[in-house]
Amino acid sequence: MKQELPTIPGPIGVFDSGYGGLTILSKIREALPQYDYIYLGDNARTPYGTRSFEIVYEFTLQAVTKLFEMGCHLVILACNTASAKALRSIQINDLPEMDPARRVLGVIRPTVECIGSITQSRHVGVLATAGTIKSESYPLEIHKLFPDIQVAGEACPLWVSLVENNEAEGDGTDYFVRKYINELLAKDTQIDTVILGCTHYPLLLPKIKKHMPDGIATVTQGELVADSLKDYFHRHPEMDAKCTKGGNCTYYTTEAEEKFIESASTFLNEAVTVQRIEL
Repeated sequence: MKQELPTIPGPIGVFDSGYGGLTILSKIREALPQYDYIYLGDNARTPYGTRSFEIVYEFTLQAVTKLFEMGCHLVILACNTASAKALRSIQINDLPEMDPARRVLGVIRPTVECIGSITQSRHVGVLATAGTIKSESYPLEIHKLFPDIQVAGEACPLWVSLVENNEAEGDGTDYFVRKYINELLAKDTQIDTVILGCTHYPLLLPKIKKHMPDGIATVTQGELVADSLKDYFHRHPEMDAKCTKGGNCTYYTTEAEEKFIESASTFLNEAVTVQRIEL
């Protein structure tokens, strides 16, 4: 039997497979501090980057459904893999059935929209997880808006693990940061803009900037997604009215609470309390 979803205003839902979405959440809260937020991390089943389209879709839909049941009318997939592999299916196939007035947004489109004004050479690189690169979501979205831009992608399979194991500043990390940057730039020597297409990667930014050649812009997603959301509310006052504004943020995880608290502090530089839930 179909469950009735709450109709009263509620918080903005922010979902990620792990911790990377916290980099998005923190920038959204900086730009829009007045809203209430629920962050849900499916930390027990992370990473999504190596999983099949079917499984990522199934897991993401479970999370979106849970956030809707918790009162969210708007959910942001603060995860490139979920945005790449599940967003369109949920928007087209599931939302009309669940509640056509609710919305699910991703992080790829807001990132792509700014690229045309950043690149001069019209050659763009993407560093992301294997799942995001394989989905070709970035080239597809970029070509919709900017057909003239050439896009090359490189999967960085170890970067997420390095961040989650608190090795972002470790000496050994330099090797893997340099390796994937060099492999990307070898594919197209005219790249002048590189998108960090994974929400974990901002924590590697000092190393990425150290090894990125001069003259190449590095684009992170947090501010772009926050600006895009602000613009979204201007254009959709009816959705803005469905989002409560108490300045609160609640955290949920599918993993053990103490593990989340320890890792979340790396991403947020603040102590958080978290509740464990099942999807």
